[in-house]
Amino acid sequence: MGWSKQLGKDSRGSRPRCVQLVDGDKESAAARLTQLVGVEGVTVTGDDSWQPRGKPVQKEDGSWDASPAEEVELDKPTDLLPSLTRSELTNWWLAVSENDPRTPNWDIASTCTVQGKKGLLLVEAKAHWNELARSSEGKRLRRPASDGTLANHEKIGQAIEEAAAGLRSATGGNWHIARDSHYQLSNRFAWSWKLASLGVPVVLVYLGFLYATDIAKGGNLFHSEEHWERVVKGYCEGVVDNTCWGTRLDVNGVSLIPLIRAMEQPFQPCEG
Repeated sequence: MGWSKQLGKDSRGSRPRCVQLVDGDKESAAARLTQLVGVEGVTVTGDDSWQPRGKPVQKEDGSWDASPAEEVELDKPTDLLPSLTRSELTNWWLAVSENDPRTPNWDIASTCTVQGKKGLLLVEAKAHWNELARSSEGKRLRRPASDGTLANHEKIGQAIEEAAAGLRSATGGNWHIARDSHYQLSNRFAWSWKLASLGVPVVLVYLGFLYATDIAKGGNLFHSEEHWERVVKGYCEGVVDNTCWGTRLDVNGVSLIPLIRAMEQPFQPCEG
C-alpha cells in the first residue's frame, strides 16, 4: 500500500500534491514554497516551520505514521504562531470550546518572512472544479445542535462580518464574505485579515494544480495558470474584491498579500 492511501478519502487530487510539495529535505521544500509565492521580499527558509511536513512514513513493522501529512488548524499548538496569537484567534472565532470544535483546516501553512518581518504563508489548493464547487456552500449547522454549537455558529458569523468590514476599510473595495455562502472562501480571507490585524503579515495563496488526471480526465481539470485565474475570479465574483489579487493590502500597516498561483505537480496514486 502506497503512502497516498494513508490520506484516506483525500488520497487523490490536491491533498497528496500538497504533501509532495513540502516533502523532502527542509531547504528544498523551503525553496519550492518561496518559488511558489514568487514575490520579492517573501521567503521561506529551512529554519521555518510548516505543516504538513511531508509524506506519511512507513515503519519497520509495516505500519504507517501519517502525522507528517496532517493539515493544520492555526489555533492549535504548533510552531507556526505564538500561544498568545493562537488564543486571540480562538476567542475571536469561537464562543465556547466544549467538545473541541474544529476551526478551518489549511492545506499548507508555513512561517515565512515578509519584507523583513516574520509572517505566515497560507495555501488553499484545488486540483479539480468539483473541489472548488463544493466550497461554495455556507457553513453547515447540523440539527439538533447543542447550545455551544449554536453559540459558536453565531460567533463565527460575527467574526466573518468583522473581517468583511475590516477588508472594506482597508481596501475601499466590495467584500461580501459571509458564514452562509462560500464559507471556505470566506473563512480563508477572514482568518488572513484577522492575523494581519494581530500584527502577523500573511501571504494567502489560492493554488491550482494543473492536469490532475488522477482525479478526473474530463474538462473539469485546470489546464493553465490563465485558466485557473479565470476559475478563481469567477468563483470569487460578488464575494471577494477581485482587484485584491497580486496586490499588497494594508491592514493597519501590516501586509496581507492574496495571490493566485498554478503549477503542475505529477502524482501517481499507487506509488510507494
